[in-house]
Amino acid sequence: MTWYRCILSFIIGGTLLFFYPGCSKKTDSPVEPIVTSPVVTTAGVTSVLSDKATCGGTVTSDGGAAVTVRGICWSLLTGPQITDQYTADGAGTGLFISQMNNLIPDTLYYVRAYATNSKGTSYGNVQQFRTLKPVFNDVTDIDGNNYPVVKIGMQYWLKKNLLVTHYRNGDPIPQVTVDAQWKILTSGAFCCYDNLGINVPTYGNLYNWHALNDNRGLCPEGWHVPSLPEWETLGNFLGGYKVAGGKLKSPGTIEESSGLWYSPNADATNSTGFSGLPGGYRINYGTYYSLGNVGYFWSASDTASVNAWTFILDANNGELKRNYNFMTNGFSVRCCRD
Repeated sequence: MTWYRCILSFIIGGTLLFFYPGCSKKTDSPVEPIVTSPVVTTAGVTSVLSDKATCGGTVTSDGGAAVTVRGICWSLLTGPQITDQYTADGAGTGLFISQMNNLIPDTLYYVRAYATNSKGTSYGNVQQFRTLKPVFNDVTDIDGNNYPVVKIGMQYWLKKNLLVTHYRNGDPIPQVTVDAQWKILTSGAFCCYDNLGINVPTYGNLYNWHALNDNRGLCPEGWHVPSLPEWETLGNFLGGYKVAGGKLKSPGTIEESSGLWYSPNADATNSTGFSGLPGGYRINYGTYYSLGNVGYFWSASDTASVNAWTFILDANNGELKRNYNFMTNGFSVRCCRD
């Protein structure tokens, strides 16, 4: 506020007198501007897929101080905050667009925009959306066999045991039926349970470890035999080895004509869609065992010059068991995406 002192005049005894107290200008101390939290609104959610979606917002007011960061945050709960999943999409006022990634398929989410200045963080209105159910393209191997795909956690797996009889470059994989020949192999080979081709469409082929370790490639292009850590990631995502097996096994039993496992097929729910089957195995001496009782699956990780890690599903329990076996055994193969 500004004010002025002016000249004063008086009449004393008929004489006009002027008094000059001085004319001066005075300015009060400046008033600090009032800063408030920013004002932000949340945009609609668009481009929703099974694992990603687009959102964003508009900062309509900075509240009197610079907006240093803005973005969106999302959660499975109704009031997402920046302590949940969030993005950082620049600074200042105006429109911004944000991308949410690594979402869970077929899941309800809540999302809202936020903006932060020196006063604090403000949130926009809450939007909700549901991700789509997963849609996966089937995979075809070099022989033309088709495999459906399932996503489990952040991994993609084939839902069927491998059927292929050629390496990825087109070279044939030897099929070895004679026991005496099988047990002395030091290179890749495959067989089908009991040497009966009728078993292949359901259970796939059985391969020795040398076949999957061949640099010509056993799995379809873009896929590989999972390593020990990748199998462990699967087991951990499903709650640990003690319970993971039941979530991977196909349900039903042979006795009830409702499945391919012998009773009791303990804890089998196939909640993952992995559809694990009891394809049995062939020991290093050539004999076949346990069709309907167990499924043995190779990993790409060896333990020594003669052993490699395997993972086992069993009719009698809901576990995913881990063991190591001779590389000359014949086991099933499930492929994992690169």
